[in-house]
Amino acid sequence: MPTRRSLLRTMAVLPTAKFAAGAEQKKATAFALVGDRYHNSDYIRTALGKTLVKEAGITTDFTDEVSLLNARNLAGYRLLIVFRDGMLWPDGYPEERAPASEPPVSTSAAKDVPWITPAQGKAVKDFVSKGGSALFYHNVTYISPNNQDFRDVLGAVTHGHPPSRPYKVKVVNNTHPITRGVKDFVVSDEQHFLTYDKDPKNVLLRSVNEKGLTYQTYGDTCEAGWAFEYGKGRVCYLAPGHTISALWNPEYEKLQKNAARWLLRQKGME
Repeated sequence: MPTRRSLLRTMAVLPTAKFAAGAEQKKATAFALVGDRYHNSDYIRTALGKTLVKEAGITTDFTDEVSLLNARNLAGYRLLIVFRDGMLWPDGYPEERAPASEPPVSTSAAKDVPWITPAQGKAVKDFVSKGGSALFYHNVTYISPNNQDFRDVLGAVTHGHPPSRPYKVKVVNNTHPITRGVKDFVVSDEQHFLTYDKDPKNVLLRSVNEKGLTYQTYGDTCEAGWAFEYGKGRVCYLAPGHTISALWNPEYEKLQKNAARWLLRQKGME
């Protein structure tokens, strides 16, 4: 029977106090920073809790507190998972119309602000280059415009995306351990468009709108997944992820589990 501690570790948002107290205890394998205004942390924990924690056996500490992404907290983990964008909204969110309130709620110009700091970008770069690994999902390309170290580790920066609609994820390199046994699949999801900075040989997946629907001037297809060595560590990015149904597509689940195992250098995935 799972203990309260094991449940907290694998499925819940971690309390800040755990790290602040500096208590000595064995850490989980992965540290996961997840959730933002447009992607609530609950569906991400639910999706990854099934695929990576339960099925792949990767113990994971989940949090949505961005300040916990720092060098001290990363020490002792083997895998960093980031599944969120680069924005915080300290003054709340823009309202289409004023909500009913008596007395009235004070209004302010709601504006997004970047959360990543130079120290956090360096912490991610150091963590991976010194032997850790990073699994990046979906909208992390929105962090890159605000931090060059993070962009260098991820290998891309966002252009944006159209509303969710069906597109095909095509495997363009079927010899890599991550794509082993994975077939092309279709999801209804946000098709993210980006600039990919690294060697084209590292690209594993491309997203293709088979109806020829485009986004701005970027066409109907884009890189949607890649993996490479970074210093002594490893990096993988996977683009789909706006909904549980996309994350739980059977072929995509294979990809995610293969990616985690490759990043952790498990037997047969070296």
